[in-house]
Amino acid sequence: MAAANIITATTQNFPAEIIGSEQPVLVDFWAEWCGPCKMLGPVLDELATEYAGKAKVAKVNIDDYQDLAGQFGIRSIPTLLIFKGGQVVEQSVGLKSKKDLKASLDRAIAG
Repeated sequence: MAAANIITATTQNFPAEIIGSEQPVLVDFWAEWCGPCKMLGPVLDELATEYAGKAKVAKVNIDDYQDLAGQFGIRSIPTLLIFKGGQVVEQSVGLKSKKDLKASLDRAIAG
């Protein structure tokens, strides 16, 4: 379940919420059965709050939206993509520290 500041991305809202966003968007491709994904959840909640107004955080459940996972070539999870101006500007696979994720978001905001 996504926190209040986290967008639950779907096939329907992905074009408007992520591709059309004026702010950078950190998108987490995850699944309910993925242990590292669950460990990442609280970090994403914190980032969504800390970056409110500067960047967005979204989550895509790959079991529910296999089409989106396929569209972006997601092979393992968690996979984190940062979108800016409708394009993927950074990608990482696996559990990342909050410090690393903040550095990625800061680069996207500054760039």
